[in-house]
Amino acid sequence: MKIIGLSGLDNSVAFKRAWFPDLDPRDYRITQGFDAAAVLVTPGGVQFAAAEERFTREKATGAFPAQALAHLFASTGVEPDEVDVVAHGFDYRPYQEFFSEEDFHRRQFDEVFHPDRQVERLDARYPGIDWASKFVPVPHHEAHAASAFYQSGFDEALIVVSDGMGEIHSMTAMHGTPDGMRRLAEIPAFHSIGVLYGVFTLYLGFAFNMDEYKIMGLAPYGDPRKYFNQMMDLVQLKDDGTYAIPLFARNTTVLEKETHSGVLAELESRFGPRRHEDVEGMDQRYMDIAAALQQVLQTVQLHVVRKFREETGSQNLCLAGGVALNCTANGVIKRSRLFKRMFVQPASGDDGSALGAALYVQSQRDPQPPSRISSPLWGPSFDDETIARIVEGRDDVTARFFESFDELTAETARRLDRGQILSWFQGAMEFGPRALGNRSIIADPRPEDMRNRVNMLIKKREGFRPFAPAVVADRAHEYFEISADDHETYAHMLFVMQVRAAYRDVLHAITHVDGSGRVQTVTEDANPRFHALLTAFGQLSGIPMLLNTSFNVKGQPIVCTPTEAIDTFLSAGLDGLVIGNWMLDAGAS
Repeated sequence: MKIIGLSGLDNSVAFKRAWFPDLDPRDYRITQGFDAAAVLVTPGGVQFAAAEERFTREKATGAFPAQALAHLFASTGVEPDEVDVVAHGFDYRPYQEFFSEEDFHRRQFDEVFHPDRQVERLDARYPGIDWASKFVPVPHHEAHAASAFYQSGFDEALIVVSDGMGEIHSMTAMHGTPDGMRRLAEIPAFHSIGVLYGVFTLYLGFAFNMDEYKIMGLAPYGDPRKYFNQMMDLVQLKDDGTYAIPLFARNTTVLEKETHSGVLAELESRFGPRRHEDVEGMDQRYMDIAAALQQVLQTVQLHVVRKFREETGSQNLCLAGGVALNCTANGVIKRSRLFKRMFVQPASGDDGSALGAALYVQSQRDPQPPSRISSPLWGPSFDDETIARIVEGRDDVTARFFESFDELTAETARRLDRGQILSWFQGAMEFGPRALGNRSIIADPRPEDMRNRVNMLIKKREGFRPFAPAVVADRAHEYFEISADDHETYAHMLFVMQVRAAYRDVLHAITHVDGSGRVQTVTEDANPRFHALLTAFGQLSGIPMLLNTSFNVKGQPIVCTPTEAIDTFLSAGLDGLVIGNWMLDAGAS
C-alpha cells in the first residue's frame, strides 16, 4: 500500500489577511496550518519526506506542498494514480459546531479547514484521479502520536502530544500498545501551554509560532526565581494530570483571539513593557522572564508525564507536537528517570503530522511491525553526476575533486582543526528542523571565539544562541552526562544534557552558559559519511566531535539543492564547502 501524508492548510494566512488586512505582519503567524510537507510511506517504510519550505524557500510555509509532492513522485518513481491513500494531518469535521457561532469562524471552517479544500488542490495538480475517494483526514493529535509511537520501536509506551493546538485540543495523552493508541486525557486549545510559550515569545520581541526555540536558548542567561512564582500563577495544575490557563480569557473578541492582544496587555501589566525586536536590546529582565517561562513549561510537562506514567505503568515515553522540540524540557524529563526509554519524533512540528497521518492510516489498514528509525534522511539527494555538472558550471568557485572519500575527510578535518568554518552537503536531506549531518555548517567545538564567529559572521543571528555538538555515539558518554548504553536516544539533537565538568573549559563553542549542550550522537550505520568525518577530526584533535548547525543563514530554510548550497556558502562567507566528493573554495581558479 502506497500512502501519501500531507500537512499544512493552504489558505490559512490568506484568509486571515483578507479578514484582517491591517495587522502587524507577526500577527499572521498566529494561525493554523504552517509547516506543509509531503511524505510517502509504503510497507518498506518511509520512502520520502520533505517540507515545502525547502523548495519554495519560504520558511515554515503552509502552502499546499505542490513542490514537495512533485519531488516525491520524481524521487520514488511512484505515479500519482498508483497512490492508494492520501492522509492529511487535520480532521476538523467532528468539530464543525465549534466554528458556527461567528461568521469569521464559519467562513474559516469552509474556506480553510474543510477537507474538500485539500482535495481541490490535489485535483488541480493531478487531474483525472478520484482523489476524494482516496483522501483520509486524520485527527491532528492522532497524527502526531502515530509519528512518534510507530517509529519508536516500542511495543508499548505512554505518548504525550503537546503543541499550540490541533483542531480544538492542545495536549493529548495516549497509551500505545500492539492494539493501537488509546486516549487517556485531553486539554482544550483554550488552555494551551504551547500558545502560552508562543505569546511570551511575542512579548519578548520574537515571532509567534516561529521563534520559540530562541527563548529556549535565551533562558539560561536568566534567573528563573525572579518571576517563577508570578508566572506559575498563570497555570493551574490539576490532580488528574491536566492543567488550565485562565489567562486566555483576556482575549474576548475575535480580533483579540487572532492577535492575543488581550493576553499581551495582561502580561505587560504583570511583567512590565514588552520588548520590540530591533528597537530594544535584550536586558536582564527579559532574560529572567525567559528563564521563568522555560521553568514553567518544564514543570507542566513533568506534571503531565508523571501522572500518566503512574496511570499506565509504562517505562517508555514518546513525545511529539511542537512542544516536544523544546530540547531543554526533554532533557529535564530524561534526567527525572521516570522512564527507562524515551523517543522524541525528530519532526515533532506540523511537518511531522504529514508523516504521522500516513503512519496512522497504515496502522489501521496495513499494520507493520514497529521499528526504531535511525536517522530521518528522507529528502532529495543528488547523484555524483548532477553535483559534478553544477560544480563545473560555476565560475565563482575553485573546486577540487577527491577520488577517495577518506582523503576528502582527512583534508576536511585538517581545515577544521586549523579553525576554518565549513559547510557540509552530503546525501539525502534531513526531514525536520535539525541538520543531522547532511545539510550542515561544521566547525571545531573547542575555540573560545568559535561560537561568536559562527553566530555573528556566518549565521547572522543573536549572540545568545547556542550550537549543538555532533559526536560519535560510542564516545558521547565521555563528554556528556549520559549513559554509555543509551546513545540512540540522542541521535536527533532533541535533548539538552550537561557537558561533563572536565570538558566545559575545553568544548567552549558547544557548551552553553549553563554548562549544557544539545547532543547529537552519530553512528556509522545511521550516517557513515558524517561518522567518518567525526572520526577523522577525532584522530587529529583527540575529540571526535564537531559543532553542527543547520546549513542556512538567518531567515532562510536549510538548503536543499547543490546550487543553493553553493550560493549560501558564498553569501555567508564560509571558508569552504564540501559537497559530495568535491571541496569548494570561493573565487575562480
